[in-house]
Amino acid sequence: MCETVSFEFLRQAIYIPSSFNSSSSSSRIRKAGSMKMLLLFSLLILSQPLPSHSIRCNPQDKKVLLKIKQEFNNPYHLASWDPATDCCYWYIVKCDRKTNRIAQFNLFSANISGQIPASIGDLPYLEYLTFHKITNLTGTIPPSITKLTNLKYLTISNTNISGPIPSFLSQMKNLTSLDLAFNYFSGEIPNSLPQLRNLYALRLDRNQLTGSIPDSFGEFAPSFQYLYLSHNRLSGMVPKALGDLNFTSLELQRNGLNGDVSFLFGKNKTIQIADLSRNMLEFDLSNVEFPASLSTLDLNHNRITGRLPEGLTAVNFVNVSYNRLCGRIPVGGKLQELDYTSYFHNRCLCGAPLPDCK
Repeated sequence: MCETVSFEFLRQAIYIPSSFNSSSSSSRIRKAGSMKMLLLFSLLILSQPLPSHSIRCNPQDKKVLLKIKQEFNNPYHLASWDPATDCCYWYIVKCDRKTNRIAQFNLFSANISGQIPASIGDLPYLEYLTFHKITNLTGTIPPSITKLTNLKYLTISNTNISGPIPSFLSQMKNLTSLDLAFNYFSGEIPNSLPQLRNLYALRLDRNQLTGSIPDSFGEFAPSFQYLYLSHNRLSGMVPKALGDLNFTSLELQRNGLNGDVSFLFGKNKTIQIADLSRNMLEFDLSNVEFPASLSTLDLNHNRITGRLPEGLTAVNFVNVSYNRLCGRIPVGGKLQELDYTSYFHNRCLCGAPLPDCK
């Protein structure tokens, strides 16, 4: 803070010597007077105290963050969390520009051990919450997380979090993206998740989930577009109600699913990526219609019969290997450019890139 300029200094600054008081020097007097007045104005501005640096951090948010740091045993990753500094500038967190409340908490690739602190639920303005690639993060998802009523994006991935996927997550009505991939969740998928009416993406892949895909999944809002359930231990038939949804990407590979999934396709769909490989799906592919939007179709390692429909010529990548298909591979598009491994180990498929039909 600057010191206030003294009155005596200001008086001297505007003093005009008497030697200038002659009629022949009136012009110089006016100029000198103007310069002195400008100097006076500048000095008055400089004499005002400088505003101190404003603190953005909300005191309650800082208190909660310091508690979280303590519960994580004060890790080096959170070394910037100094109580003497503004928490809006701490590592991994961000404040909202208008409210100055903590709106983002993104912890990733950190050498941190322990469980998700229950106090994380005491940051009521959070919109983004991430725990990613923290292999020493254990335990379960704390119920206090449901207090984050403003949360839009929840990511808990690549950790050692385990236990069932809690049904209380369906209380977080503002969620638009829920990513729980690459963990050790077990048990059945809660059938209450479609109550998240703002959700457009759900990742539960690469866990140890069992049971079937809930029939209620057909009740997701029309805005729901991305479903990833791959690399689990799911069984049973894919609910026909999923055919009422319009996915952009659907990945169900490496489970134990069975039955017919042809209802997932159709000319009016907008699906772009469908990976249903390495299941026990069993249906006739011959008359299935595929949308123009489809770019990737992976059906390998199933029990699919029939022939390849002509509509597959519009698809960029296809893998139907290890099925029970017969007939000539349709000519056109990129079907002949694919490696023969996309078609081999079927009953009697033929034509390029496989050997010619007899």
